[in-house]
Amino acid sequence: MKEVDYLIVGCGFAGVSFIEEAKANNKSVLVFDDQSQRSSTVAGGMYNPVVLKRFTAVWKSQEQLDLALPFYKNLEAKLGVNLDYKLPVYRRFVSSEEQNNWFAASDKPNVGEFISTKLIKNTNQAIAADFGYGEVLQTGRIDSALLMSSYRAYLKLNDELNESSFQYNDLEATDTGYIYHDVKAKHVVFAEGFGLKQNPFFNYLPLHGSKGELLIIHAPELKMEYLLKSSVFVMPLGDDLYKVGATYEREDKTNAITEAGKNQLLTKLKTFLNCDFTIVDQVAGIRPTVKDRRPLVGEHPKHKNMYILNGLGSRGVIIGPYVSKALFNSIENNGDLDPVIDIKRYQDA
Repeated sequence: MKEVDYLIVGCGFAGVSFIEEAKANNKSVLVFDDQSQRSSTVAGGMYNPVVLKRFTAVWKSQEQLDLALPFYKNLEAKLGVNLDYKLPVYRRFVSSEEQNNWFAASDKPNVGEFISTKLIKNTNQAIAADFGYGEVLQTGRIDSALLMSSYRAYLKLNDELNESSFQYNDLEATDTGYIYHDVKAKHVVFAEGFGLKQNPFFNYLPLHGSKGELLIIHAPELKMEYLLKSSVFVMPLGDDLYKVGATYEREDKTNAITEAGKNQLLTKLKTFLNCDFTIVDQVAGIRPTVKDRRPLVGEHPKHKNMYILNGLGSRGVIIGPYVSKALFNSIENNGDLDPVIDIKRYQDA
């Protein structure tokens, strides 16, 4: 029987972050992931400390950045790939009122250090932006698809990945942890994204999920070297390819691409893009979103040594390392979890 410190279910941003935290502390792991959840793979991968719709700070933005950037640098060295692309994020203004709101936001605590007070004029004829842009600082994108494929290969090489679907009914509690088939684990961590809806231990938690569809377009005339955020975002991928996203659909909980999603993205894109382009690909995934916009972290109220790491929403890139460290510290050092992410806030659900 194989013995490990942690049996981890799920290998998206949450799972990878926790696996790395465990390994950094010399803990052994076995990961179960059947690739049924795709949100981390298809994600835009942007990290950005400002909520660009409201010009407000992301929760714990500086703390998250301080952990996330070294985290991805270490992963690049471990996996031998380039993951972190430092890209400026430009917020397109549609009115002078938006410009004024942007500059007013520069005086807000935890926001001002992340936004430039210099108004950037648009010089790209392929984009309609009469009111210019505001630049967000300390931003970039993580190549999420490459990260996930490379990390799975790394786990396989170390015999730490099982690609079969996890059978919840086969998990047996013991005095010292859990047994699952031929594996004995001290702890079980569920980091399965929207797959939580099928998890009989944690499906009482209010994970709603929102479907996001994205397009990959080829636009040779665009020549854009920054990430543009307007009614949709446009992210350069190299070779005149750009990722365009994303939709927010709360009823459809499938990973299937739709004509409606494509049309919604195209309608918004064409309000400011003035050049020809062709659609190369369309992808979809279900974000693990929570109504209060905070992650779901902590120990099961009845089953000892069973934990959840979920609800990272659309910001898994930046928040994953932060909540993983918090959960690991809670497990191994009896550290207190921040009440706003602790699942105890739903104990009476």
